[in-house]
Amino acid sequence: MDARALKEGVVSGRLDADALSAGFADLHAPLSDHEALVAADRCYFCHDAPCITACPTDIDIPLFIRQIATGTPEAAAKTILTQNIMGGMCARVCPTETLCEEACVREKAEGEPVQIGRLQRYATDTLMAQGVHPFSRAAPTGKSIAVVGAGPAGLACAHRLAMHGHDVVVFDARPKAGGLNEYGIAAYKSTEDFAAREVDWLLQIGGIEIRNNMALGRDVTMADLQSDYDAVFLGMGLGGVNALTAPGAEKEGVLDAVEFIADLRQATDLSSLPVGRDVVVIGGGMTAVDAAVQSKLLGALNVTIVYRRGRDRMNASVWEQELAAAKGVRIITNASPVAVHGNGAVREIEFEFTDDNLTPTGQTFRLAADQVFKAIGQTLVGDDLPDLDGRKIAVTGPGRSSVKGVWAGGDCAAGGDDLTVTAVAEGRDAAEDIHAALMRA
Repeated sequence: MDARALKEGVVSGRLDADALSAGFADLHAPLSDHEALVAADRCYFCHDAPCITACPTDIDIPLFIRQIATGTPEAAAKTILTQNIMGGMCARVCPTETLCEEACVREKAEGEPVQIGRLQRYATDTLMAQGVHPFSRAAPTGKSIAVVGAGPAGLACAHRLAMHGHDVVVFDARPKAGGLNEYGIAAYKSTEDFAAREVDWLLQIGGIEIRNNMALGRDVTMADLQSDYDAVFLGMGLGGVNALTAPGAEKEGVLDAVEFIADLRQATDLSSLPVGRDVVVIGGGMTAVDAAVQSKLLGALNVTIVYRRGRDRMNASVWEQELAAAKGVRIITNASPVAVHGNGAVREIEFEFTDDNLTPTGQTFRLAADQVFKAIGQTLVGDDLPDLDGRKIAVTGPGRSSVKGVWAGGDCAAGGDDLTVTAVAEGRDAAEDIHAALMRA
């Protein structure tokens, strides 16, 4: 490790440019033409393919792989994008190891699935590189829909509505569109500004206007949207972060993992990002892993993930856990934070071991920490929202809320997995229901 990485405290420039470039390179290199043909040749093209059932967007996986095998990746891309307009990003970030590839017959028989995710990326990248948008708008309907949130759910909904001939205005609180894809995913999963390029490509359908820096409740109200538009889709995700209740949580150096990842994603110079020497991440999901791994890649000497439950209860997949371990991240489970110690700034964080029922055992330990990232979940933010189911918007069927004319999907809606691919499916399905409702009116 670079000697600068050993420096105490939270500092920038722990690693040189070459080390940063290597660490944040594409996690999975794209397949070459030959590699794609070889990978496609392993598919059995199952008639009742379990991989389709395992895909939240119901992509016809055997069909698109057969199209790659026959030398027509552009056709494969359209097969993918018809079901999942953000198939390019999902190919990069989807936990295929627990979805389509886990269900693959090859995985069951041989322990080595068809590389569905990488083949999907190969197809969609091929089409996007040609600057081609394979869909066109239907005749204008005269209807207009407001979409709140320019993340995966909102963009998928907007695109499908635009295809049906509706006019769509997307309101987003951030300066750039993309939501989680732009601000919340590890930089090594989405390189070369892909999230922004995918948004630009998606908008080629026409009929979609994005208004940035427009937050629901601050710049626009639900009443405004309901009066000005024929329908409303809420896909703004979860804007708040759960609080760390342990004493001392307000100390300097205790930060939100979501904000850390967002800052990293928007940084033009990774060497300018400050990171601690001893980093502790509290949480067990993908955000925790992304924050921990990227801290290590920025040059942190010791990085530890601490989760209150067992490994089998972590939301991060086994593959993600193994990635973290391979990068030098330590994972401690069945431990909850009880206090943050330090004189103004964090110096140590104290944990107590718990049993499988989260009952404290009385056994505590401390970890040195000059930087602590909270990755303990996010909360819904907004006023005058439809009825909630717990902490999220209650929905029935394809995203119908308790308020007539208002639909919801993605992370802000109850019932789904907090995955990009699930958000896309919910946005797409809500759009179809909105279209049907408006055409009946």
